[in-house]
Amino acid sequence: MPPRLPRPRLTALGSGLLAVLLMMVFGGLDALLLGGSPAPYGCCFVLVSIATALWVRPADLLTAPIAAPIAFTTGLIFISDGSGSFGSRAMGLITALAMNAGWIYGGTVASLLTALVRKVLLVARRRAARRQGSAAA
Repeated sequence: MPPRLPRPRLTALGSGLLAVLLMMVFGGLDALLLGGSPAPYGCCFVLVSIATALWVRPADLLTAPIAAPIAFTTGLIFISDGSGSFGSRAMGLITALAMNAGWIYGGTVASLLTALVRKVLLVARRRAARRQGSAAA
C-alpha cells in the first residue's frame, strides 16, 4: 500500500486568502471570457466555499463561512457594473451584491454545513478514541 500523503490543512488566514485569490481569478476570467455572467461566477463561489471548508484546520473550522462572503465580494469587483468614478463603481458593486444575494447565501450555507459536518465527525472520533482509551485502562 502506498504511503498516505498528508492532507493539506490551512490556517484561518490561509483559507481566507485562498478563497479571496480564487474568487478574484474566477471573477477576472468571468469578466474576460463570459462578459461578467453571474451564474458561472456563483457556481465557482459555491465550489470554492466548500473547498475552503474542507481544507481549513479543525481548530479554525468556523472561519470558513466567515471568509466566504468576503471572497465573493472581492471577485465581484471584476464583474460588477460601474465605470468611471469611485461612487459609480461602489454603487455597481452594491447592486451586484444585492442581485446575487442567493449565491452569497448558498455558498455561505454550503460552507457552514461542510464545516459543521466536519466538526461533528471530529467530535465523534474524539469521543470514540476516549472511550477506547478508558476501556483499555
